Amino acid sequence: MFRAGFPSHTFLRLPLLQLLLLLVQAVGRGLGRASPTGGPLEDVVIERYHIPRTCPREVQMGDFVRYHYNGTFEDGKKFDSSYDRSTLVAIVVGVGRLITGMDRGLMGMCVNERRRLIVPPHLGYGSIGVAGLIPPDATLYFDVVLLDVWNKADTVQVSTLHHPAHCPRMVQDSDFVRYHYNGTLLDGTAFDTSYSRGGTYDTYVGSGWLIKGMDQGLLGMCPGERRKIIIPPFLAYGEKGYGTVIPPQASLVFHVLLIDVHNPKDTIQLETLELPPGCVRRAVAGDFMRYHYNGSLMDGTLFDSSYSRNHTYNTYVGQGYIIPGMDQGLQGACMGERRRITIPPHLAYGENGTGDKIPGSAVLIFDVHIIDFHNPGDPVEIKILSPPPETCNETAKPGDFVRYHYNCSLLDGTKLFSSHDYGDPQEATLGANKVIEGLDTGLQGMCVGERRQLVVPPHLAHGESGARGVPGSAVLLFEVELVSREEGLPTGYLFVWHEDPPVNLFEGLDLNKDGEVPLEEFSAFIKAQVSEGKGRLMPGQDAEKTIADMFQNQDRNQDGKITMEELKLKSDEDQERVHEEL
Repeated sequence: MFRAGFPSHTFLRLPLLQLLLLLVQAVGRGLGRASPTGGPLEDVVIERYHIPRTCPREVQMGDFVRYHYNGTFEDGKKFDSSYDRSTLVAIVVGVGRLITGMDRGLMGMCVNERRRLIVPPHLGYGSIGVAGLIPPDATLYFDVVLLDVWNKADTVQVSTLHHPAHCPRMVQDSDFVRYHYNGTLLDGTAFDTSYSRGGTYDTYVGSGWLIKGMDQGLLGMCPGERRKIIIPPFLAYGEKGYGTVIPPQASLVFHVLLIDVHNPKDTIQLETLELPPGCVRRAVAGDFMRYHYNGSLMDGTLFDSSYSRNHTYNTYVGQGYIIPGMDQGLQGACMGERRRITIPPHLAYGENGTGDKIPGSAVLIFDVHIIDFHNPGDPVEIKILSPPPETCNETAKPGDFVRYHYNCSLLDGTKLFSSHDYGDPQEATLGANKVIEGLDTGLQGMCVGERRQLVVPPHLAHGESGARGVPGSAVLLFEVELVSREEGLPTGYLFVWHEDPPVNLFEGLDLNKDGEVPLEEFSAFIKAQVSEGKGRLMPGQDAEKTIADMFQNQDRNQDGKITMEELKLKSDEDQERVHEEL
């Protein structure tokens, strides 16, 4: 609708000019119509019977005007009408191209104003008249409505109707813009609107795709801004007009809403909205990230939000799983950071858009909250919060039985679990696969009384699937305090001696000396060794169950008693197994 290409250098010629453009010097005054004092009229009589509420501009000498009129004699007989030809008069005022009475009668007129002009003969066609049309000494009556006025010195007039609070960028030459508009003539007659087509008008600015006045009127606009742009004909469609909707020499009025703007050379724009303190690591290509986002168009229209699904968006960064602009925009972010990423179409969904919510050539704005990220090769991050209160000579190692307090949360501060909620410390044997691998690793090397902060990546925690109360692919933050530590037993052992075992172990076990050791005797003997400090059971286990398991291992024929032939120390069994393998 607004493409350029029509010159505007000549005036429109109308049949009426044969009548009105005859500038005739009045010969004699003639009698004409009487003035209010009873004599002939000295000047044009102007009756302004409709004056518009607003009048941004009045007709002056040298202006180009477009108007409709009906011309009659005093008795009401019509001698001419532009309405009959369905063609407006388009002409310059005050330069001798109209009869003097019309030149004077149009001065000071506003667009949409209606006037009745009474033109005496000496300001019309005088004592000569126009043969066959206007008799000599005729007083002429014109009903005029002004529809347009402009001047060759005019420029594009721009009025800002609404300016958004935030303006990320303004339109410049060579930018690509998407906007809505309503187009009218100066008198308010509508000729086109983008809203009726259900889509924005999309084009380049300053590249010859638009009429010159629109090219100028869009410059400096912000996304979300509303403007009124008035364009004179020589910067629009000139003397030819456009089709049947825009007449020749028409001034155009556009009410424009700019939706978005970008340049094919644009890159993403980053704006940090909130940066948490203590950022020790920033996301890089190859990291797996969990984040929340609100996605909107440049005019503020929301097209998607992870919050509405109550679930983070989880993806690898820098590996092509997401649009290129987001891939770039997420790199360098800190955990907990909030940032705004503005992505031009060529780094988003391009000219075609996607679905029914992201139109073609749309600039996208994402307000992102980084929850966490990790790399599949990340280890557990360990930070000592407070050292042990006393000198520590021994630290926790695999096989040790430990008791510890902990608080577990997500990196955004969401609390998950805490041992303090249960009152008692958590218990575990390190290296026995009783806790997640990252926590097991983070507890090793601790001294009793020490406090640590552990950052555990998902592959050392609950993985992609998560766990009850733990989202998938979540990085976990632990604060742990080691309460106690008991040295563990070697792998495969349930009981170890602190010194050499008795020379005749079976005699020690056979308390009633009947040659058989039932569970009761076996249990009493082991408990006595533990009590006397001669040996110890596997820590962290129920003693009765551990002893029962030991008895079960020795009762080889499962008859409920151990004989001398059945009893063997684990060290002897291991030695026999080595010989068998050899």
